[in-house]
Amino acid sequence: MVVGDLFSGGAVGAVLQELLKSALELIDKGRDFKPSIERNMETLDALTPLVEEIKRFNNELDRPREEVGKLESEIIAGKELVNKCSKFRWWRLVSFPRYRDKLHAKDKKLVRHVSVDMQVQMARDTKETLCKVREIVEILMKELRFGGNGGVLLRGLSGAPEKPEFTVGFDEPLRKLKIELIKGGGVCVLLVTGLGGSGKSTLAKKLCWDDQVRGKFDGNIFFVTVSKTPNLMTIVQTLFEHCGQQVSGFQSDEDAINRLGLLLRQVAVGGSPILLVLDDVWPGSEALVEKFKFQIPDYKILVTSRVAFPRFGNQYHLKPLDHRDAVSLFHHFAELKFTSSYMPDEDLVQEIVRGCKGSPLALEVIGGTLCNQPFEVWEIMMERLKSQSIFKSNNDLLSRLQNSLDILEGESSNKEKECFMNLGLFPEDQRIRVSSLIDMCAELYGLDEDGKKVMNIIHNLKNKNLVNVIVRRKAALDTDLNYNNHFLTQHDLLRELAIDQSSQEPFDQRERLIIDLSRNNRPEWWVGQNQQGIISRVFSSFFPIGWMNQKQRQVVARTLSISTDETFDSDWCSMQPNEAEVLVLNIRSSEYTLPEFTKKMRKLKVLIVINYGSQPAELNKFELLGSLPYLKRIRLEKVSVPELCELKSLRKLSLYMCNTREAFESSSIQISDALPHLVEMNIDYCNDLVELPPELCKISTLKKLSITNCHKLSALPQEIGKLENLELLRLSSCSELLEIPKSVGRLRKLSCLDISDCVSLKHIPDDIGDLHCLKKLYMLGCSGLSELPISVMNFGELKHLICVICDEEVAALWEYFPNLPNLKIEVSKRDISLNWLSGCRSKD
Repeated sequence: MVVGDLFSGGAVGAVLQELLKSALELIDKGRDFKPSIERNMETLDALTPLVEEIKRFNNELDRPREEVGKLESEIIAGKELVNKCSKFRWWRLVSFPRYRDKLHAKDKKLVRHVSVDMQVQMARDTKETLCKVREIVEILMKELRFGGNGGVLLRGLSGAPEKPEFTVGFDEPLRKLKIELIKGGGVCVLLVTGLGGSGKSTLAKKLCWDDQVRGKFDGNIFFVTVSKTPNLMTIVQTLFEHCGQQVSGFQSDEDAINRLGLLLRQVAVGGSPILLVLDDVWPGSEALVEKFKFQIPDYKILVTSRVAFPRFGNQYHLKPLDHRDAVSLFHHFAELKFTSSYMPDEDLVQEIVRGCKGSPLALEVIGGTLCNQPFEVWEIMMERLKSQSIFKSNNDLLSRLQNSLDILEGESSNKEKECFMNLGLFPEDQRIRVSSLIDMCAELYGLDEDGKKVMNIIHNLKNKNLVNVIVRRKAALDTDLNYNNHFLTQHDLLRELAIDQSSQEPFDQRERLIIDLSRNNRPEWWVGQNQQGIISRVFSSFFPIGWMNQKQRQVVARTLSISTDETFDSDWCSMQPNEAEVLVLNIRSSEYTLPEFTKKMRKLKVLIVINYGSQPAELNKFELLGSLPYLKRIRLEKVSVPELCELKSLRKLSLYMCNTREAFESSSIQISDALPHLVEMNIDYCNDLVELPPELCKISTLKKLSITNCHKLSALPQEIGKLENLELLRLSSCSELLEIPKSVGRLRKLSCLDISDCVSLKHIPDDIGDLHCLKKLYMLGCSGLSELPISVMNFGELKHLICVICDEEVAALWEYFPNLPNLKIEVSKRDISLNWLSGCRSKD
C-alpha cells in the first residue's frame, strides 16, 4: 500500500526529479574530468622547471630547503593524483566527479601557493637581500675606516701617476723586483739605481701597476717623490693625505715619523702587506730613507735613486736599453709610420738610436724632436750624435738633450727655447702654473696677455717631449682662455738642461740668473750683508767711499729667480739687480721678508712669490713694492697677504691658497686706492675669503674678476654693478655662494659669466637677460637652480650667439624657453684629472 502510494503520488515525481538532476550533474562532471586532468598536467609541467631553478639558487646561496620544500611536496602530490586519474576507465564513471573536484582543488592550491605564498616569500627575500647588501656595505666601510679622525683609506694605488702606456726593456728587472716584493717577511728596502733618464721612475710605476704586485698588497701601495731637497714633514703629510687623513702641523720630524708609524700600523692591521715607493732619492738622503723603516710584518720600501747607496743591500742597477728595445722606443716617440710626411732611411734611424746609447730619456726627447721633420734635420742630428759620447756623465746626457734645443730655428722656435729655459726658474719636482709662464712671457717677450701664444708654445714643447702638461679640470667646451687649471711638469734632467742653457754666458751677460740658497748654500760670488759690514769696517779707512759700491755685484739679468728654504738666515747679498723685469721667489718657510734690494728694482714688471711649505707664509716688507713704477703683475701662492700698499701700476693680481683677511678686511688703505688701475684679479682656493671688500667695485678699470674654489665665500658686494668695464666674472666652485647681486644685470660689457658648481645658488638675477654682450654662460653643476628668470627671453633679441655650457639637469630648465634662435645649449661632461696632485709627477 505504501509502495503503491509512493509511485502513484506526487512524492514519486519529486524523487525522480532529484535523481535526474543528480544524474545530469554527474554526467557534466564526468565530461569535465579529462580537461581537469589536462589543466593540472599543464600547471605541473610549468612549475616543475621553475622549482628546480629555485632549488639550484638556494643551494648556491645556502638558503634553507624549507623555503621551496612545501611547493615541491604539493607538486609531487599533484603528479601522483594526475597519474592515478589518468588511468581510470569508463566503468569508473561514478568516481569521475569526486576526483574531478580533487583535481580542481589541487590546481587552485598550487595557483594560490605560487600567487600568494611565493610572492610573500619573494618580497621577504628581497628585503632580506637589501639588508644583507647594507650589512656588506657597512662592513666594507668599517674596513676602509681607521684612526680617530674617521678618514677613509683610499684603496688602490695612492699618489702614483697614470700607468705607463708604452715601455720596453723592463721585463727582466720587473721579474727580479717582483720576486723580492712578493716574498714574505718583515721590513725590506729595495733600491733601483741608474743614471738620470734611465727609466727608474717608469719602472717603479710599472711595478706598482703590475697585477701580481697589486694583488698581494691589496691597495696598500703608496708612491711619493722625495727629490733633491726633501722635507720630511711634507712627505709624511703627503702620505697622510694619500690615506684620506686630515693632519695638523707636526711639531718636529720625530713627531711626524712617530705619527706615520702609527698610521702604517693601522693600515697593516690583520697582516695586510704594505709597499712604499720613495721616488728620486738624492745623495745625502740615506738617513731619510732609514726613518721610514718601521717594524711591520711584510713591509717593503722601494727606492729609486741616481746613486747606489751602499747601506741598502738589495740593489738593482738599471742598465741602458739594448739596441732592439732602443729602436722600438725611438720608433714610438718619433711616430715612425708610413703615413708620416717623411719616412727616414732605416740606416739613419739606426745611427741616431746608437747615438742615444740606450738612454730612454734621450730617445724620448730626440725622437720627439725629429718627429715629422725633414731629411736635413735628421742628418744634422745624426752628425751631432756621432761626434759626441753620451754616458760618461750626466753632463754628456745634457749635451744630448741640448741638441733638441739647438736644432730649433725661426722666430717661434726661439720663443720656445726661451720659454723652455724659463721653466728652470722654478724648483725641482714642482708643478708649474701655466699662468705664471703667461705672466712672464707677456712682459718679457710682448706675447698676448690672454695666453694663446704661450699655450701654443707649450703645446710645441710638449710635442717634443720637453714638458708635460696636466689639466686639473676642464669642460668639453673651454674656449674662454682659462688656464688657471693648467700645470707643467718636467723631468729633472730637462730642468738641469734649462739651467745649463741659462748659465752658458758669463755672469755679467746672463739673461736669467738662477740662485739656489737652500740649506744656506751660497754661490762663490755671494757676499752677505753681515760679511759686507765686516769688510766695509776693515777697509773703510784704506779705500775711498765708493769702493764698496764698486764691489756690489751688478746683475744685468732680465729674469731673477731665488730659492730659499727654512734654513735661510735672511743674510742677503748686496747686489744690484737693476735690469731685472721678472723676480721669482721660491720659498719654503713660515715667514719670509722681501729683500731690501727689491725697492731698487726700478724696471721690475712681474713678481712671483711661491711658498712650497705646508702652511701659508707671513710675508713681510710688502711696502717695498710701492716704490716700483712699472710693476704690473703680482702672483702670490700660499702666503698670508699683508696690508696692501699703493701699487698704482699694477694691472693683474693673482692669489692662490692665500690668507686674504689682513689685505681685504684689516688694511688701513682701501683696495681701490691701493690698486687704482687693476685690470684682472684672480683668487683661487683662498679658504678664508668670506666676502669681497665693497671698495673693489670702485676700480672702474677692472675687466676680469675670477673667484674660484673659495668655499666660504657667501656673498658678493651689492655694488658689483658699478664695474662698468667688467668683461669676465668667474665664480665657479664657490659652494656657499647664496646669491648673485641684482646689480650684475648692469654689467653691460660682461661677455663671460661662470657660476659652475655654485651648488648653494638657488636663483640667478632676474635681469640677467639685460646682459646684452654675454656670449658664454657656464652653469655646470648648478644643482640648486630650479628655474630661470623670464628675462632670459631677451637673449632671443640679440644678434650674436650665446653659448650656455651646462649639464643635463640645467639644460632641462632651458627647455621652457624654446624660441631663442641665437641660444646654443652645450651639454658638457667635464674631464677631472688627479695627476695634478702633489706626488703625481712624471720623472723618467
